[in-house]
Amino acid sequence: MKNLSTLTIVLLFISCSKNNSSNNSTNNPSSTTTVTTVTICSQVWMQKNLDVATYRNGDAIPKVLPTPDWNSLTTGAYCYYNNDSATYAATYGKLYNWYAVNDPRGLAPAGWHIPSEAEWSTLTACLGGAAVAGGKMKEIGKTHWSDENNFYASNSSGFTGLPGGFRGGSGGSNTFDGIRVNGCFWSSTTHQFVPPAAWYHALYYGNLILDSAFVGKGEGYSVRCVKD
Repeated sequence: MKNLSTLTIVLLFISCSKNNSSNNSTNNPSSTTTVTTVTICSQVWMQKNLDVATYRNGDAIPKVLPTPDWNSLTTGAYCYYNNDSATYAATYGKLYNWYAVNDPRGLAPAGWHIPSEAEWSTLTACLGGAAVAGGKMKEIGKTHWSDENNFYASNSSGFTGLPGGFRGGSGGSNTFDGIRVNGCFWSSTTHQFVPPAAWYHALYYGNLILDSAFVGKGEGYSVRCVKD
């Protein structure tokens, strides 16, 4: 299966805060780091959360710290969990709002893109469905997941999902939450009936589900890229 290589309008949004081999590295044109990948069925995924500070064309992505400023954004931005890069950056990468995901300058490095709902669905089906896929995607153990328990984690897919938490945005909780408990990953797809919202997928420490839901585009979530 795997092949490792280096609203009332006010809208009511679902929040991510619920708790329900050999390596080959490829150069990342947007940074000086390398990208380790894993092939799951027909798809090639990054094995780490995205951590770029520029768009593909070299333009800087704004780093936004104050909560009021973050909540009012309708353009791309990033932050680190709890605005603490020293503690969280190396392991969990950056949190991006969906406006950065959808920016025409390209958030993903050349040769990569943010997965659509169709691509997330392909991954989910490949791993046996949403009820069990999460367990196959979570990094094993408690080094990065909750000290309580990281139930049902096998990482048999090689995805090595990490719980980077999230930052609330407009329509959300307006706080940082979920570190070591939830891994929330953007889809590039807008909700067809609720345009101010976009889809995301989530892993939880307490179960083996790969959740699928939608949330306001101002939330700050992790990003995993898939190869073109």
